[in-house]
This record gives sequence, structure tokens and C-alpha cells, in this order.
Amino acid sequence: MARRTLRDLPEYDRPREKIARNGAASLSTRELIAAVLGRGIPGKDISTLAAEIEECIGDSPDRLTYRDLCRIEGMGTAKASQVLSCLELGRRYYRKQDPEQVKVTHPRDVLPLVAEIRGRRQEHFVCTTLNGAGEVIETRTITVGLLNHSLVHPREVFADAITDRAASVILIHNHPSGSLEPSPEDRAVTEQILRAGEILGIRVLDHIIVTKDGYLSMKERGLLP
Repeated sequence: MARRTLRDLPEYDRPREKIARNGAASLSTRELIAAVLGRGIPGKDISTLAAEIEECIGDSPDRLTYRDLCRIEGMGTAKASQVLSCLELGRRYYRKQDPEQVKVTHPRDVLPLVAEIRGRRQEHFVCTTLNGAGEVIETRTITVGLLNHSLVHPREVFADAITDRAASVILIHNHPSGSLEPSPEDRAVTEQILRAGEILGIRVLDHIIVTKDGYLSMKERGLLP
């Protein structure tokens, strides 16, 4: 079967012409996908390919992966990248309209997320996961220690970060003693997590120590690359 392109459709029904005439909102999801792709692939016309991609996306576009798209028969790397790029671009601009979406550009931006641990009498080790746009995905307590000591392993830090498909993480823990100075143990565990992050391809942007009276960024102190 010959490959069918958008030009094979009647001009009035072509997605790109419909966008020019009535705006993108007038198109169905399948038509929007077809407009992004531009043409089908050998043995699969544009309408069939767009329908398969629509089914793959389903109701969970945030969970769609490159591998998911590449499982579609005949789907190439270029078209998979096109679809994911469009979804991510739309998501980022949509998130900008959400007043609850937190974007981290400075260590201070993280402090409201961990306000409840700053005066705790036990040490809490927290990990904030972020996407490629620097937006917070989730903030989780990884471990709760004794009076002034908490042990944490890289696998505990990165288990949820991998599930989140995070691009980077920020580590935060409190010092019940009130001191903001990183201990030798703080430096050692940070170095261990940094090495693990390099292997996994998830950046450790900062390790922040908080007390009820202040905070210290190990990145700003020059203790992180």
C-alpha cells in the first residue's frame, strides 16, 4: 500500500489547513498528532499511525515514554522525539499557568517545601525531585533518624526519583543541634549520592541543611560541583 500523506487528504480536511482556518483547538487529538507527524511511514498511512499513537498516549500523557512510542511498529526515533517534544513543550507552558507549580531557581525556593522539618528534634532526610524544567515533581522524607543523626543510602534516594523520571534532585536535611555546618558524615553521604547520581544520569543539584533559624546550601558553599 502506498504511503498516504496529509496532501492525499482533501484540502478542507487537512489538519494543518484546519489549524490555519479555525485554530488548533478545532482539531481532534488524532488530527493534532497527524499535524505533528506530517506523513506516515512505509506500509502505514498517516491516519493509521496517528490512531496508534493516540492509543499509546491514552489518558496518561505524563507517563508516556520514548520506549512506549518506539514499540509502535515502524515508529522511528525522529517521530517518537517529535511527539514527546510537543507533549513536553505543551506541558511546560501549561504548568506556567498553575500557581501551585514550584520552579526551583534558588535554594530558598525549596524552603517552603520542608518548613515542617526545620524545628524537629529528630533529623529528617528529604529528597525533592525535579523535571528537566527545574519544576518540583515531589518532595519526600527518605529517612528519620535519632536525635542528631540519620543514615541514608543512595538506593533510597533514587528509588522514587527513577519512578518520577526525574532529571535532578535536591537533598535537604535538618540539624536538630541548630548548627548549619556540614558534618563529615554529611559530606561523605553527599559524595556517595553524587556518584550514584552520575551513574544513573540524575543530577544532584544541591544539598541543603536547614534549622529553624536558617539554611546552608552546600552548592553555594562550594562543596558540590
